[in-house]
Amino acid sequence: MPKLKKEEKSGSLKGWQEIAAFLGQPVSVAERWAHAGMPVERRGRNVYASCEDLRRWLSLESAGEPVQIANEDIDLSAELKRGLTYVRRLSKKSKPGRAA
Repeated sequence: MPKLKKEEKSGSLKGWQEIAAFLGQPVSVAERWAHAGMPVERRGRNVYASCEDLRRWLSLESAGEPVQIANEDIDLSAELKRGLTYVRRLSKKSKPGRAA
């Protein structure tokens, strides 16, 4: 697991590289999400984001399902199981009932 930079510990991220690393996504995805409304602040040629604002935005975008950003303290296998349970629940709701 990569070590958190001092900016991530302080709650402030500078640049697409740090924002994308925090999200666990490529830079292109972070830039696309910013165009779709992800909270970032542009100051001149630089872009900044708050870790807390990104977590809040992700939870709103995930249709109410809580989102967890991976870090050293997170049990990734438990998060994977939680995510799979959520997806299975959604897929059961979207399948039409069968007539007997």
